[in-house]
Amino acid sequence: MPAATARAGARDNTAPATRKRPTPRQLPALWLALLAAPVAAGANAPVLILPDMADSLGVRTTTATWLVTAFAWGMAVGTPLMAGLLRRRGPRTTLTAAALTVAAGTATVSLAPWLPLALTGRAAQAVGGAGLVAVAMNLAGTARRMGVITSGFGVLGAFGPLLGQTLTTTVSWRLSLAVSALALLAVPAVRRHALPVPPPAGPFDGRGATLLLTCVTALVLLPTAPLAALPVAAVAAPLLARHLRRTPDGFTPTALLRSRPFRTAAAAALTLSTSYFTLLFAVPELLADRTGLDTRTIGTGQLAAMLAGSALSWLLAAASPRLPRTAAYAILLGLGTLAAALAALATSAPLLLLATAAAIFTSTGANAVLSLYAAHAAPEHQRPAAIALFVLSYQLGSALGPALAALLVLG
Repeated sequence: MPAATARAGARDNTAPATRKRPTPRQLPALWLALLAAPVAAGANAPVLILPDMADSLGVRTTTATWLVTAFAWGMAVGTPLMAGLLRRRGPRTTLTAAALTVAAGTATVSLAPWLPLALTGRAAQAVGGAGLVAVAMNLAGTARRMGVITSGFGVLGAFGPLLGQTLTTTVSWRLSLAVSALALLAVPAVRRHALPVPPPAGPFDGRGATLLLTCVTALVLLPTAPLAALPVAAVAAPLLARHLRRTPDGFTPTALLRSRPFRTAAAAALTLSTSYFTLLFAVPELLADRTGLDTRTIGTGQLAAMLAGSALSWLLAAASPRLPRTAAYAILLGLGTLAAALAALATSAPLLLLATAAAIFTSTGANAVLSLYAAHAAPEHQRPAAIALFVLSYQLGSALGPALAALLVLG
């Protein structure tokens, strides 16, 4: 072999060993916001159109509210379930599974001739949506990017009721419940930037997953079906506690539950989320009773307050890396307390709308800022589980808040 050829061959043989893999370009945060935010619009779309859905499905309006409960249940159950898939199979597989679930659920809701099938579709939409949210939050990386996601979540959630009513009036209530499928537009772009992960060692903790999802289901159904939920919770909770002691590294890592920073972040998220969703349903009734405003004016004012609170929450998220954690907690819990106090005592429309703005600011800000605190409380391999359990705490607030509003105000 000639010397030049030998030297070229040597260079060719060594090049693959020394060449570095290119680092993928960071995905723009707006794609992550598009992946997650439509779920909020889909969740809130039924608020003003329950009578239309009930008439179409041939049921009473109170029965049609199960479409809201089914979505809340799907989000609560889907959050840890999809996070488990994310932890074991990575974002690409999770994106594919979540997108297919959203598509199947949307098709079912669009064609369902009776309520049980529509409930199945709504639950599937929520489970898939929880997967899309989990992937977006895990790929965010920084507080600023997380703030873009959660602010988008708050803005589209604010538009959800009005959008649902408009689509129902002009087209059909079924199209209103399909708005969460807009998230599918972001799936190809996000998937291209998501790196595959090696499969984890060890078997899947099916028993731990089943017990956790059973407890979550009981908590979600507790306000609407307490006679069924209480016995299930009484049996499942001790079994889950015993399983966690025996399997500390299973579906729910015990180290997370023992971490004080994680528990603090999750408890604050649950508190602020419950307060926000309580005021979301209670403030319109309080405005009507205390100020005499008409429904259209109340709806417009509440939308403006929610948009302002959602937009301002991004500023908190952007500033949070420079804020001490005690200051961030003080801002969120202080304004959350102020929102509740204003709702309880205020008699003027501006102050009641300020309560709404403060409530959505604190809940959306908590989702952005405290989710990173929760994630950083866990080692790298457990961060998907940490974010999932944190989001689960937030989603439980979305289920408990409306029931609390019905108890305190609407009833």
